[in-house]
Amino acid sequence: MGNYSIKELEKLSGIKAHTIRIWEVRYGLLKPKRTDTNIRIYDDEQLKRLLNVALLLKKGFKISKISKLKPDEINKHLLAEDIESTSYPEDKLSGLVVSMIELDEEMFEKIFSSSLLSLGFKDTLLKLIYPLLEKVGLFWSIGKINPAQEHFVSNLIRQKIITAIDSQLPPDKSKSKFMLFLPEREFHEIGLLTAHYLVKSSRHPVIYLGQNVPLEDAVSVYKTCHPANLLAFVTTTQPVEEVQDYLDKLSKLISKSEIFISGNPEVLSKVKFPPKMKWLKNIDDLEGIL
Repeated sequence: MGNYSIKELEKLSGIKAHTIRIWEVRYGLLKPKRTDTNIRIYDDEQLKRLLNVALLLKKGFKISKISKLKPDEINKHLLAEDIESTSYPEDKLSGLVVSMIELDEEMFEKIFSSSLLSLGFKDTLLKLIYPLLEKVGLFWSIGKINPAQEHFVSNLIRQKIITAIDSQLPPDKSKSKFMLFLPEREFHEIGLLTAHYLVKSSRHPVIYLGQNVPLEDAVSVYKTCHPANLLAFVTTTQPVEEVQDYLDKLSKLISKSEIFISGNPEVLSKVKFPPKMKWLKNIDDLEGIL
């Protein structure tokens, strides 16, 4: 991943830059390097230390005590305090970020499993996994994530959602049918999989086409299966003109069904949606149509 400024450390850890500076001066908690212009620079190990410090603080430890602990001693305290089983989603989130940085599947599994027990699957998605994905997006935005780390955590999440989808009851055929897909050149599937889980848990019949579906193929399936509802995700940052053109074509080719679009608000907020097409801005909007 690389080096971090103190502002980046603040964003990723949730601890104010002012507090970090005080802890450095008063307790020697972190030891940043300095640039030629005297700007603080932090590495991965110091980010992990700060995340773990935040976990222990929430468990009642004093910063004066934590500052004297070596990394292996902090890890022992984390194990002793059983951070994985804590009921606080923000604590679990910090643990998942550490599991991503360290590519630690065992830690991820422990935290995810304990969250299922305390929150259930739906709230684990809403209160833990989606905030984690926001953190991943933040790492991307500041250029501090290795693609392997993003793939590592995304694939673990993908597996969990697919398992949850497979465990749902058979559909109620009296309910309206949904067709779900990602347009061509769209590959980020977690949002669509989450929608698949929510639609299927509501016992609507689902046709799931997955990622990178050409428009003509989507239309072909539509004409064969006649779903009452279509849901597509636009996740990447594309030129607004291209997205507008795609939505207009989709609306003309599929005129007898409700069409729902979700995904990247930076792009979707700038398009004009055709009639019978609705922007689902969040999970609450999706649940409102189920």
